[in-house]
Amino acid sequence: MSEQPNPSPAEAAPETPDAPPPAPTPEERIAALEAELAEMKDRWLRAEAEVQNVRNRGKDEVEKARNYAVQKFATDMTEVAENLRRGLDLLPKAEEGEAEIIGKMRGGFEGVERFLLQRLETHGVHRKPAEGQPFDPELHQAMSEAPAPEGVEPGTVLQAWTSAWTLNGRLLKPAMVVVAGKG
Repeated sequence: MSEQPNPSPAEAAPETPDAPPPAPTPEERIAALEAELAEMKDRWLRAEAEVQNVRNRGKDEVEKARNYAVQKFATDMTEVAENLRRGLDLLPKAEEGEAEIIGKMRGGFEGVERFLLQRLETHGVHRKPAEGQPFDPELHQAMSEAPAPEGVEPGTVLQAWTSAWTLNGRLLKPAMVVVAGKG
């Protein structure tokens, strides 16, 4: 008989699918753990950033709600102020020898108007006068155009039917104005 060479143990045992993979070296294990740590740190930082973004959005929404929750009420109160001003404008001008009651009524209504405007300003509602100002589409709504009188620049508000009103810097109600056109 002929002798066959003995196979080496590595050649003799075919690889089986159930065999465990070779154990990683300590350097490979350290590298794998460092990679896993870096991934976890990245995930943690992203989660922290998302939580902070949610906090900031929530804070902004609460602040906006606080500042603008009274918008409808403020709009209604500006109507009251406008009507009070119209009523005051209709009172006869103060004259010498007028009935004392007329002077007291005028003074009382002017005092009520001052108090109302102070209260509105305390809560962030401000009247922006328009007459004589350059037309600003952010604050004014042009209702008509009239020829510019001599010495008045085109684009200047000649007459304001109502004032502009803002709530905490945001336009609440535009002024209705007549604008000077080109000669």
